[in-house]
Order: sequence, then structure tokens, then C-alpha cells
Amino acid sequence: MRDKTKMIHGGITSDERTGAVNVPIYQVSTYKQDAPGEHRGYEYSRTGNPTRHALETVIAELEEGNAGFAFGSGMAAITSIMMLLESGDHVIMTDDVYGGSYRLMTKVLNQYNIEHTFIDTSSEESVINAIKPNTKAIYVETPTNPLLKITDIKEISTIAQKHNLLLIVDNTFATPYWQKPLTMGADIVLHSATKYIGGHSDVVAGLVAVKSNELAERIHFIQNSVGAVLGPQDSWLLQRGIKTLAIRMEAIEQNTKKLIAYLEQNPRVEKIYYPGLENHPGHHIAKQQASGFGGMVSIDVGSGDLADKILSKVEFFTLAESLGAIESLISIPAKMTHASIPADRRQELGITDGLIRLSVGIEDIDDLIDDLEKSMQ
Repeated sequence: MRDKTKMIHGGITSDERTGAVNVPIYQVSTYKQDAPGEHRGYEYSRTGNPTRHALETVIAELEEGNAGFAFGSGMAAITSIMMLLESGDHVIMTDDVYGGSYRLMTKVLNQYNIEHTFIDTSSEESVINAIKPNTKAIYVETPTNPLLKITDIKEISTIAQKHNLLLIVDNTFATPYWQKPLTMGADIVLHSATKYIGGHSDVVAGLVAVKSNELAERIHFIQNSVGAVLGPQDSWLLQRGIKTLAIRMEAIEQNTKKLIAYLEQNPRVEKIYYPGLENHPGHHIAKQQASGFGGMVSIDVGSGDLADKILSKVEFFTLAESLGAIESLISIPAKMTHASIPADRRQELGITDGLIRLSVGIEDIDDLIDDLEKSMQ
């Protein structure tokens, strides 16, 4: 079954009892047992829910793993995965990482003596040099947020396997339609499903897929223990989103290519970050390991004042955090999604006050171009 078909027919897609072509929303907390300890597959909805299970089944299939998990948010997913580690363990992490992930490592998990090192994971040499005796995992975003750096998943997986490390890949920007980290050696793949997988700015969720039974058992134990589960209605919304993921990603990428062509000739734009550009660092790797370049674009307009001016004038680009929706979104990472990262660290990474992040939607591309053109005047 090809991916576009799998998104509609993969996993559990209907209700056998009634013939309903969509999985019902099982809005239930507990389940009648036939005898003490004898249930029909479900006993309590924190442990398992039929609607959530259907979603978990399809994300596992899409990522070509053997088990999937649905969490209450992307950060709940990341936090639960980090709970695989023990006090004293060390994690190597992409430097240009989502602000929430940075905050988790530096303000929360550090209190539990889980160490971290932020490095440019697009450099295999830097990854190797960062490995310590207590290193247990490598955590990679590719493409990264917001500078869209590309990490070679196969190369990093080779390093991880050599040193017996877990390789965790945040696949939010690429989605399982464009990129499948588990097939390239990753052990765990995760998503902020709030973004492209949901796709309609109406749900907050996180998804995880793994390829080993041992990891599946450990993650299920953690999820059930801490209760970081997704509710049935949100699970249903994500299943609906997945069914249109392929056509949305194709439409978004088509729009993005045309928008890039406009941005390249706009004198206000000093720099464009987009993996689809041949001069983008890591373009050749992105081309090899993904079948598309996505709809995330970052541009530097040179100053925070100009960035503020542009954002105050846009009409069709909605000023908001988040990304991956059918509507185009615009933000200034330094003041919004990455404000939790210290200013000196942002400058070091290249997250300037004049950096604008665009999440391209499915509107008429000429309207989006006209919107930016008017706002940049």
C-alpha cells in the first residue's frame, strides 16, 4: 500500500460492528469486565482507548514502525521519551531546536540530573566529539526549527549504533509523508501532531512511533504511569487530519516553491532558509533522505523593526505561534517560539530579531505573495 492510500486505509479505519466508515469517538473512561481481571482489550482509558488505539496504529504504519503512541501534546511526547533516561545520563541534542525542547532540557530535566549538550548535529564530527561515557541518546530535529538545518539521519544512526545510543528524531517539519526516520536507522520518531498531522489549528497532540518491541513496552509503561495520553476526541481529529495529509503537503509545497521564487527577488529579504534551495546547507542530504522539502521558510529582513512592521501589516499570513496549518502563519521566533532561549544564545545560533518564520498554507499563492509584497513596502 502506497503512502497516500495508507493515510486513508491504513490502521483501523472503520467500525466492524456498525459498518461506520470512521472509527467512533469512544468517549469513555472505563470498561465493563466479564470477570475480575478479564476484559475485552480495554480496562481504563488512560491505559488504552479504542479511538486512540486506531490513531496509534496508523502512525506506526505511516512511520514504518511496529508501535505508536498518542500524547496530550508534542512536549508531553518529548518529555515521556526523555523519561527513558536515568539520572546521570547525557543527551546530545540539535542546537537549533524548538524553544520548548530547549526549555525542557535546561529548566526541567536538568533538575533530575539529566545532562545535555547542544551541538550542530549536521556535523558528524561534532556529534562524535560530543559523546561522553554517560551519553545515552542523540536527539535530532531535521529540518530544524527555525533555521531548517539538515542532519544526515543515516550517518548519525551509524554513529549511534556504534556507541549503543538511542537515536530520537523529531519529524514534525517533514511529516511521515516526506521523511521516514525509522527506515534510516532512528529508534524513535516523534511529532508535534498539533502541526502538519492535525493540520487545521484545532488540536494539540504529540505522536511517537518506534520499531522495537522493547522500546514499545517501555514507552507504554511510562505513558500509562504518568498519564500523558491524548483524549478520544482529539485522537479522532488527528485521524481525520491524516487522511488529507498527503494532498495538503503537496499543495503546501507547490505554494512554497512559488513563494520562494518571489522572495529570492525581493530586495527586503537578506537571507532565505529553505532546504529546497540548492545553496541551502544540507540541500543534497535533504534531497536524498526526504521526498519533499516542506512548507516552512525562514527569512531574515535585517532588523527587528522591519520584521515588526511586516507582521503588523500582513492580512493573509496570520500572526500566531504554531505551524503546519491550512492557513499560512507568520512569526518572529526571537519574540515568540524561541523567546525562552537566552538572547546571546539566539544570536550565536543566527536566530536574529529580523528573522521571520513563515508556515505556508494552501491559500491562493498569488494572494500570499501580494500580502507579503504590500507588507514589505
